[in-house]
Amino acid sequence: MRWQRGAGRWVTLGLLVVVAAGVLGHWMGWNDRLLTRLFPAARPSLHLTAGDFPAGVAAPLGEVASIPLRPARLGFTPRGSSAALLLATSGVLTPGGDEVVAREGLLSSAYALDSRSVVFSNELALRDALRAGGDHGGVDFAAVSVDRLAAWGSTLRDAAPKTLLLIGRSRGQEALAAVGFNQLTGLKGKRVAYAPHASASYFGLWLLSRAGLRLNDVRWIELPAVLDAGQALREGRADAALGLLGDVELAARDRNGEVLATTADAPHLIATVLVVRGEFAARYPDAVRRVIRGLLDAQQEVRSSPVQGARLLGEVAPQLGDPNRAIESAPMADLADNLAFFGLSGPEAPVTYEELFRSASELFLRLGRISAAPPASDTLDLSPLKYVARNRRP
Repeated sequence: MRWQRGAGRWVTLGLLVVVAAGVLGHWMGWNDRLLTRLFPAARPSLHLTAGDFPAGVAAPLGEVASIPLRPARLGFTPRGSSAALLLATSGVLTPGGDEVVAREGLLSSAYALDSRSVVFSNELALRDALRAGGDHGGVDFAAVSVDRLAAWGSTLRDAAPKTLLLIGRSRGQEALAAVGFNQLTGLKGKRVAYAPHASASYFGLWLLSRAGLRLNDVRWIELPAVLDAGQALREGRADAALGLLGDVELAARDRNGEVLATTADAPHLIATVLVVRGEFAARYPDAVRRVIRGLLDAQQEVRSSPVQGARLLGEVAPQLGDPNRAIESAPMADLADNLAFFGLSGPEAPVTYEELFRSASELFLRLGRISAAPPASDTLDLSPLKYVARNRRP
């Protein structure tokens, strides 16, 4: 018995020594080195991406080219404020490269920058094109709503998009139409058609908050694109639909329904901004400034006389309905609107960019739709706008 007790003490002491050595080895990093030598195949391999490095590391040392040698590509999904993009660029392309409209735009005639608009049928396709970049068949710039930018942060990490300019706000373009009831509280228990990756879905969340309803109070019917909302309502697959006014209004009318709410009730909720890929901005800063100048000129022209912009919008996006009405429901911003929206000068906007981005990010975090969100300031590059504002002719 005495021998057994003595042996037990030595075993216990040995175990303590082994544990202490293991802890010390882990703390000093010896364990990892030993495992790597003994089992080299088991060593984890780190996958590096462009997002692990600053976007401008491949920029030329000098002004090798102030603008790209190919046309700059600006992507968008159609809405009223898209009229400015159409007026500024020389021609409209489909994602496949087919030319829809050919003309000389303001960027070419006034600022010697060749450019094309690229029209997308849904926001996910636009997101993927921005992720790919103009050198690989995608786009260099994109017109997206602030809430979409907040939702896509991790997906667009490698593109390092920076917000440059406020293009316009939705003041009636997104709408909720319903059949069989005429109050927001009537949504409880109903089937609501929506495209989860469209800004209309963000408007839908705001409507739920106004009605005092929870997410699971509604039976959500997912759609591939926002332009499918009207058809889902018309075919009876949904009791209500979130989409673009020109689409869902006609569908509701066909079934003796009505529009219950539009973003005219929340005119500062959905703001469309122009973003640029970080690498493009670093390589061609002068091209970025020219794009901002051209878009501000186009916005001013459409605001003063919308005839040409409405004609182009009607050719490219007949699904919006009357183009003049579409422009009225998503009007273009001017320089003063931009300076206020980004908190640069003048009276502060009721909702600034940073407030809008932060609130959307926090909401998506609560809903579990994103796992992390960058600070709003990290998504901005206002130096081109400031430069243009200082040097703009009155």
